[in-house]
Amino acid sequence: MAVFLSTLLGLWGAMHAYVFWRLSTIPWVSAHISTTALALVAAGLWVSYVVARSLDAVGWQKWSWPLEYLAANWIGVLFLLFWCLLLADVVTLGGWLLPRYAPSIRGGAVVTAGVLCLVAWAQALRPPALSEYEVRLPGLPAAHDGKVLVAVSDLHLGNLLGRRWLHGLVLRLQRLKPDLLVIVGDLVDGNVGRVEPLRDALKQMQAPLGVWAVTGNHEYYAGVDRSIRLFEESGFRVLRDRSAQVAPGLVLAGVDDLTARAQAGQRDHATELALANRPPGGTILLSHSPWEAEQAAAGGAGLMLSGHTHNGQLWPFNYFVGLRYPLVSGRYEQNGMPVIVCRGTGTWGPRMRLWRRSEILRIRLRSAEFASSAKPSRSGL
Repeated sequence: MAVFLSTLLGLWGAMHAYVFWRLSTIPWVSAHISTTALALVAAGLWVSYVVARSLDAVGWQKWSWPLEYLAANWIGVLFLLFWCLLLADVVTLGGWLLPRYAPSIRGGAVVTAGVLCLVAWAQALRPPALSEYEVRLPGLPAAHDGKVLVAVSDLHLGNLLGRRWLHGLVLRLQRLKPDLLVIVGDLVDGNVGRVEPLRDALKQMQAPLGVWAVTGNHEYYAGVDRSIRLFEESGFRVLRDRSAQVAPGLVLAGVDDLTARAQAGQRDHATELALANRPPGGTILLSHSPWEAEQAAAGGAGLMLSGHTHNGQLWPFNYFVGLRYPLVSGRYEQNGMPVIVCRGTGTWGPRMRLWRRSEILRIRLRSAEFASSAKPSRSGL
């Protein structure tokens, strides 16, 4: 974990250095802001998110919330500035080509990044889209044909997404009338103490066959034992490397987050363990990180649901996410087993999304007798 954080901060620092170096070459910026001032602003913004989270951890919420709001959104702003300025440098070969116009082109890149930021903010403020799927689940009894499963992931409740946002989400989930509701990790963002006062709202998440959950990597960052206790006190049934019969012939299995395990150096067989010795019937695996789909299919799962990737959240980050998580967003097939990766119901870090909105999954389960080849449809219920 220490190596991961050090690498992340190093890359984050390098992005700041590049962006502010290029900003200093834009005539308007160099004419009005000194190099020293730019360096100080860059350094302050570089540490702002870490400082905000540190203040929140020690209970200084009065100061941490406004700083975190600024710092979290700065993550998105810097990311878009970086790629727009880099593109300008590629076009001008770092200023060697079109030297007279290169500074103005960089200025245009900054304006473009600003416009993209506004679009991303507006996109994130829209309610999650509804993505609908129909899945044939091997082993599902005909009596359960047509059952509706609703899945959410990556709510990241805490400082930036709180009671008001959660209340709106709960109302939407109630209108969907799910038979079964699952939470595929990262309900908590970084401070579980910020989410515990929302128990009363979380308890309004209900379904006839129950509300089931698995941990994500952020439950580990926030404190996995305390996070699980919050889940259970909210009425959720937590699947930790195990399976459970939801109804006769319908089985859920779930694993503790695989990314958090990898960061901690754990090399075990969580997916195989969760699927071993399960009750008979159609089986759905919940795994926050979309890894080990091949093991899930080999272990007999008929459907795998994941999240974690956010589909990159800010284009073009989705291409880099795909290097580590090849199953990025949407529906895939792994040895005949469908895998559906939710692009997140909330947002992490910046309240920004480019280009695709957050989403809620609504999956109609079909038994073998009612197989359907219908393609998924999407709406904005």
